[in-house]
Amino acid sequence: MKRPLLIPALALPALAHAQGAALFKDADLALGEKLLAEHQCAQCHARQVGGDGSAIYRPNGRINNARLLQAMVENCSTRLNLQLFPEELAAIAAVLNRDHYRFKP
Repeated sequence: MKRPLLIPALALPALAHAQGAALFKDADLALGEKLLAEHQCAQCHARQVGGDGSAIYRPNGRINNARLLQAMVENCSTRLNLQLFPEELAAIAAVLNRDHYRFKP
């Protein structure tokens, strides 16, 4: 019986991580800062986790790469029906990456 080739499957997480913060390289940081303030993200997070809300950004290492960060921002936007454009979502994620996560490109 042939054994399946596992090398490509094992490489996928590394590839996703390698793309990393390159997702945010062209993001408009000023726009992201504006949107975070406009939608009162910090205040909502503070109500959820207390303090200044920043503890929400690393819940037990759940968000451990740039793609998961992007997905979490999209999730918040969807749950709150913010109707943000893709470039706005990327801008917010880029600011969060810069200020909290620091994923490398």
